[in-house]
Amino acid sequence: MKQSFFIVIVSIIASTIIFAFSISPQDKESIIIINTVYGDMKVKLYNETPLHKANFIKLVSENFFDGLLFHRVIKDFMIQGGDPDSKNATPEAELGNGGPGYNIPAEFVPGLYHKKGALAAAREADQKNPKKESSGSQFYIVQGKVFSNQELDFVENKINQNLKNQIMGKILMAPENGNLRLKLDSVKKSGSQDAMMKFIKELDPVAEKELEKQGRYKLTPEQRKIYTTIGGTPHLDGNYTVFGEVIEGLNVIDSIAAVKTGKNDRPLVDVKMKIRLVK
Repeated sequence: MKQSFFIVIVSIIASTIIFAFSISPQDKESIIIINTVYGDMKVKLYNETPLHKANFIKLVSENFFDGLLFHRVIKDFMIQGGDPDSKNATPEAELGNGGPGYNIPAEFVPGLYHKKGALAAAREADQKNPKKESSGSQFYIVQGKVFSNQELDFVENKINQNLKNQIMGKILMAPENGNLRLKLDSVKKSGSQDAMMKFIKELDPVAEKELEKQGRYKLTPEQRKIYTTIGGTPHLDGNYTVFGEVIEGLNVIDSIAAVKTGKNDRPLVDVKMKIRLVK
């Protein structure tokens, strides 16, 4: 498995280098077409995320996605596919865990965010995947919703609170802070909610100072304009790699997102895909 993973990653990196040197600056855009029974989506793959772009083109050229399902659909959120186990899957099959046997390193790029139509890579949760590596094949396309500025303020605050919680975790795990871990263990054993809140309150200023040092998360004016007009899923920004966008066929996303779903958000009637590279 390790040898196979190494070979695939080398192949992806080699493909990235080939793209960089074989395409002129004026002709670097890559376009794919995702065909479904609800119509076609024309998608531009970003040059700013070369590993994801090269991998996706490689899979498309191998007809990897043909016959796979949009196996997870959530209205006002996203449509997800790319699980090889979904091909000819029975109605009761549990989907969402399949892939080509490797992950792709995260490529978070400022300015690439989860607006409606964004193509992004699915991944395992942080607990299993702290580096936020992308699935080798599973992807989602954002439908999202339109937000008010007040709702975006809430999203910003929530993201910053999550960042602060991560900082607290790193502080507690630092080798030099063994005394803090001992104190936390003592508080946990006491079972006192008040004592736990006091402990967190004491640690909060330290985490807040570090967050300010690193830089608080803040939506750009462009993001706010997009999220309050076109819409999207801003709470996913910086956590999942966005590597393309639908430039034609946004209505197809809406049609697929509106289908009836059952267990695990799987459409009751299969929605198959076929993907081809056109440029």
